[in-house]
Amino acid sequence: MPRDTMAIPPEAREVADRVADLLGDGLLGLYLHGSAMDGGLRPQSDIDLLAIVTRPLGEAERARLAATLLRLSGRHPARPGGPRCIEMLVVLRSDLAGPGAPTRAEFLYGEWLRDIVEAGRLPQPGRDPEITLVLAQARERARPLVGPAATELISAISPPQIRQAMRDGLPRLIDSLSGDERNVLLTLARMWRTATMGDFLGKDVAAAWAVTAAQPRLPAAVADTLTYARAAYRGDLHDDWTDRQVEALHAADCLHQRVVACL
Repeated sequence: MPRDTMAIPPEAREVADRVADLLGDGLLGLYLHGSAMDGGLRPQSDIDLLAIVTRPLGEAERARLAATLLRLSGRHPARPGGPRCIEMLVVLRSDLAGPGAPTRAEFLYGEWLRDIVEAGRLPQPGRDPEITLVLAQARERARPLVGPAATELISAISPPQIRQAMRDGLPRLIDSLSGDERNVLLTLARMWRTATMGDFLGKDVAAAWAVTAAQPRLPAAVADTLTYARAAYRGDLHDDWTDRQVEALHAADCLHQRVVACL
């Protein structure tokens, strides 16, 4: 663990300690990434963690890891002053060294999986194009809690690989709009920024760029909807999308078109 832990959320420190004990020498590195490294945690920001391991996890290890995360992660939505939600991705080192963009998770936990895990279904290996984007962002900006710098374990992911991952992930992202409007709209804004400029920004920063600086300019109604989502993300207001479904659909469609045009 690094000596300077002032910027490390307590949930991340505790997970790092537990995972290091659980996996022993099978753990090559554990990294804090996401919002914590992209301008700071917002009121509803998750704690995003990435673990890189030398070997597949056994079922007993999966069970202990799942139980640890169920205990340490706050339920969604996170309660003010309470523990934050934890999202943890575990990848095999060998998958990072293989050809093509890495898309395989050895283990994945997030609060959207809590009910499934509490029912006894342990996270199993699976593929998801979003993993490529997570790894690309983590390689660029992640803080090691265990092990070396992320760049020592994660190979560079090329712009074509990133664009392909966005193309592959867009349909599922759009399908998840209902009930997750804020996150989907902000993620689309960040995708647009990445597809246009090649960098990775925090969601609120990317949304500000999409509203004020991106070309072609967004229609006023779409800009207003995205600004509303950004304000909620920053904790400036409590968002309620019940009467904003038409606006959310219109904004998502517009942003989707902008992303696709850049891919």
